[in-house]
Amino acid sequence: MSSSSRFVRLILAEYGFQTDLVEEQPWEKRREFLTLNPAATLPVYVDDNMRVLCGPSVLMEFLDETHGVLKRDRRLLAEDPWQRAEIRRLTEWFLIKMEQDVTRPLTRERVYKLQMTAAQGGGAPDSKVLRTSRANIRQHMKYLAWLAGSRQWLAGERLSYADLAAAASISVLDYLGEIDWSEIPIAKDWYQRIKSRPSFRPLLSERIRGLTPVSHYADLDF
Repeated sequence: MSSSSRFVRLILAEYGFQTDLVEEQPWEKRREFLTLNPAATLPVYVDDNMRVLCGPSVLMEFLDETHGVLKRDRRLLAEDPWQRAEIRRLTEWFLIKMEQDVTRPLTRERVYKLQMTAAQGGGAPDSKVLRTSRANIRQHMKYLAWLAGSRQWLAGERLSYADLAAAASISVLDYLGEIDWSEIPIAKDWYQRIKSRPSFRPLLSERIRGLTPVSHYADLDF
């Protein structure tokens, strides 16, 4: 349920990487995990030579520099500097701004706290946090709908990191049934397009232990 991890997984899939996934509960702060990333945040990427990179923006730039530049029309970061800046701005919007306002508090209250011990901060969901986060969803989805309605893809004419960052965050909220798609048909059409890509299939097939997704989560024509 980490939107940043989902984002990096989508990049790797779009670029044709074969990956081995390791489940990590960052609140446990395992010694081995802290050795890889002292910040105890996700995602963490370890290559075949055991070199470690941490964080979605670092990984995004690294994968573009090492592989994206070779992909021509499939590159996820634009050639034009202004377009690159817009892609980075929107990627930050969904992985930082929306994460703070909506995704992180909802997943913490509805998912993570159920798996945490009391000492780790687990327990019953905080209804005030849920109300605030849900109130914030509508504004973010309105902005997403405006972007989807005014451009071919969120940051321009081609699929980019911005679309993958937005889709990663939206997919978490959609799993939890937190989005009313009837209010935002333009955003729904955009999400259907990106949700139908082969890179998205692994996310749609996975399930959280003890938490069933909404019925349309894996439906490409919802």
